[in-house]
Parts: sequence; structure tokens; C-alpha cells
Amino acid sequence: MKNARMAVLSILILANPAIARDKTIKVATAEPNGPGLPTYSYTLSGGDKIRLIVFGETGIGGDYTVSGSGLVAIPLIGDVEAKGLTSTQLQQRIAAKLADGYIKEPRVAVEVLTTRPFYILGEVNRPGEYPFSDGMTVATAVAQAGGYTYRAKTGRVLIKHAGETDAHIYPLTSATAVAPGDTIQIKERWF
Repeated sequence: MKNARMAVLSILILANPAIARDKTIKVATAEPNGPGLPTYSYTLSGGDKIRLIVFGETGIGGDYTVSGSGLVAIPLIGDVEAKGLTSTQLQQRIAAKLADGYIKEPRVAVEVLTTRPFYILGEVNRPGEYPFSDGMTVATAVAQAGGYTYRAKTGRVLIKHAGETDAHIYPLTSATAVAPGDTIQIKERWF
């Protein structure tokens, strides 16, 4: 099924010289997770808030914020690199550091309390900043922003991912994924 979609997309791009010249077009190729939802593993970055639980050790657990440099300062073990890790990877890293001379067989849990938002601009009824949630698509982002205006161009969308300098054009389908920190722009149609 995925190969068939890629083949059709390739034919459409080759058949349209304007699209073939546009080097900024990228196609989201997320694998479906259930009925058309993209798979996305949330990775931590600056500004995320986490809850750390170390079973049997009340002085270490608590709510922490990932710093702008991607570190979490934890009692006993100091700064732990969290940027780019999932919550499961972070809990494994913290458990390994605690086991290295501090706690015998630590049992650690990490829960993400707040995530980075996404931003939506352009032809939606309430442009602005909104909270990210797993499985989010452009369609759900537009719904949070009050839906499209009557002037919205609904065939393609511009998305600038966090850390990138340029926005890229994506086809607007039910599976076009949104990531935390993304800036989504719904363009205006001219007719």
C-alpha cells in the first residue's frame, strides 16, 4: 500500500513540471498507527515538564523542567541529558545513573506533564499557540483553531518544523502529522 502511494505521488510530481521544479516539497511518510494516525514518539526538549518517581526514595522524585540546554538537574546524580530522549529512554538513563553507586536496583518512572506547543497561522478562525498531543494531525490542529476560514486553501499546507529554518509544503491529508514545536500555515486561496 505504501509503495503504491509513493508510485502515484512520483507520477503526479513528474507529470507536473511546476511541482518537479519546487525543491521544497516533502511528503510525510509516517507509518499509520491504527486508522490513519501517524506514529510519533515524543522526544523531550527544553521547556518540557516531567514528573520523576523513584520508588522508595521520596527525596529524589518530583516535578522537573528540562532546561533550554536539554538537561534535567536531579538530586544525587546532577544534570542528566534529556534532549532527544523519550520518557522511557530518560527513565532508563536515570536508573542507570542511580544504580552507579547511589541506589541498589532503582525503580524509576518518568511521566511527561507538559509538552511543547505547536503554532497555527493563516486561514483558520483562531490562529495561535495550542498544546500538542500524541497522534496529532493538521486536521486536528485546524479543529483546535476553530476550523478553516472560507478563504483557506485546503489542498496543501506549509509546515516549519522546530529547529528548521524553512517551511516545507505537504499535501493536506488525514495523515499529515504535526510534531511539537511545528508552525503550521494555512495559505489563502485566490479564487
